[in-house]
Amino acid sequence: MKKTVAIVTGAAGDIGRAIAARLAEDHDAVLLVDIDLAAAENVARELGAGDRYIAHGCDVTSEASVAEMARRAASLGAVKTLVNNAGAARAVSLHDTTPEIWRMDNALNLEAAFLCFRAVESLLEASKGSVINIASVNGMYVFGHPAYSAAKAGLLHLTRLIAVEYGKLGIRSNAVAPGTVRTQAWEARAAANPNVFEEARRWYPLQRVVDTKDVANAVAFLAGPQASAITGVCLPVDCGLTAGQAELARTFSQSEHY
Repeated sequence: MKKTVAIVTGAAGDIGRAIAARLAEDHDAVLLVDIDLAAAENVARELGAGDRYIAHGCDVTSEASVAEMARRAASLGAVKTLVNNAGAARAVSLHDTTPEIWRMDNALNLEAAFLCFRAVESLLEASKGSVINIASVNGMYVFGHPAYSAAKAGLLHLTRLIAVEYGKLGIRSNAVAPGTVRTQAWEARAAANPNVFEEARRWYPLQRVVDTKDVANAVAFLAGPQASAITGVCLPVDCGLTAGQAELARTFSQSEHY
């Protein structure tokens, strides 16, 4: 019987690392895909010895590089799960967004997911596997970083497109939309504003921000058998941010219960 394989792009980052560690509980091997091969190799070593974690250098915005990634994944076994996690945000406002930034953010946050899926779609069909796209609450509402946000909104629609067209082949497609996640990217902002997490916390009904393991657990659920009838959905992992804000409800209702 072939080994089961999960592919995680952007695996050298905090969220990618957490997803890879969690998926290793349900897959025989996890291909850690990142443009920074050395960083991916470090993650592979840190997560565990043996051949469960395999680092692979790949530029997910390059069709040729993605094709090579797909060949590597196929050589490891039956690809059951593709997690399109690679992403980044650049300009924080439309005023600061240049055409180059717009194209770069769309290439990395949207087109790359399309390229990766198309490269492994036959592998996912053979295993009746699934794709999980790591979107963002930014793709649902306006929270800054416009080019990134527009790309993430497109990623949510790509998720539905795959679900509808490829469902007959047994492929499921879902998305996870994290809110604020405590990662190294946010630590850089915390260096400029030590109160950034405290300021963010007030907008979340659960009164906390998201942990990388929260995202990883959601991915594992959507990839697993308990979600076998779930496809084409976006699961917000946002501590309640997109449900509404208690502070605003308190202002509107003048009720102390919010």
